[in-house]
Amino acid sequence: MLSKRLASTAAICLLLAAGATACGDDKASPAKLDTAKLSAEEIQKQAKDALAGATSVKVVGTIGGAEKMTLDLAVDTQGQCKGTITMPGTGKFELLGDGKQVYLKPDAEFLTNVAGGGADGAKAAELLKGRYIAGVQDDPEMKELTTACNLKELTRSFVEDGKSTDLTKGSAGTVNGAKTFSVKSKNSSGDEIVLHVATEGTPYPLRLEKTGKDGGQADFTEINKPLTIQAPPADQIIDYSMFKDQATTA
Repeated sequence: MLSKRLASTAAICLLLAAGATACGDDKASPAKLDTAKLSAEEIQKQAKDALAGATSVKVVGTIGGAEKMTLDLAVDTQGQCKGTITMPGTGKFELLGDGKQVYLKPDAEFLTNVAGGGADGAKAAELLKGRYIAGVQDDPEMKELTTACNLKELTRSFVEDGKSTDLTKGSAGTVNGAKTFSVKSKNSSGDEIVLHVATEGTPYPLRLEKTGKDGGQADFTEINKPLTIQAPPADQIIDYSMFKDQATTA
């Protein structure tokens, strides 16, 4: 089904974000890291606590594997989001959340490929005509998209999945001009995860790198930058249930 393909695509693109947002509910950590005295566990905890206290963040990254995907998404704690997910050779779709509704806008290439290609794909693209699909959060199969548009929900959703082992201290470095210190760990699949934490100011995680078949890199920017999202005009929206039924009808 079209809905399952869209939802699974979003879920895959959130793998890197999941690793970084497996945070507790503690308040923000102190504003300076003493990496010489702190253990790897303490550095990781400060980074997770800092991100848990953020009101918004922009995640920009690329996930490898069989299908490389690029995520460029700003999200806040009020259910607002704005960004795109791109799959080279498959297409891209936009996500827009205003705190009440989540809107999805696939491009023609994405619709053609996801809907099965041929006449069905062309039919889906013609039906949409560049409009946003509304009401996706009402479908259980699209839950990942709704979760993607709320920073706190992302945090809660991946608390258990984000556990890691063999935590070790890395080294000093820089990410997008900011001084950082890295912490390395292994997930349940044996993939190495490297978390780069800011050492000046609040110790936010600024970059997450992951090895393995689903490996890649995600940068965390524009932390606490307010989002102001408005719903698309009514003439640029189509109901998801109607779109799904018509797009998948032969």
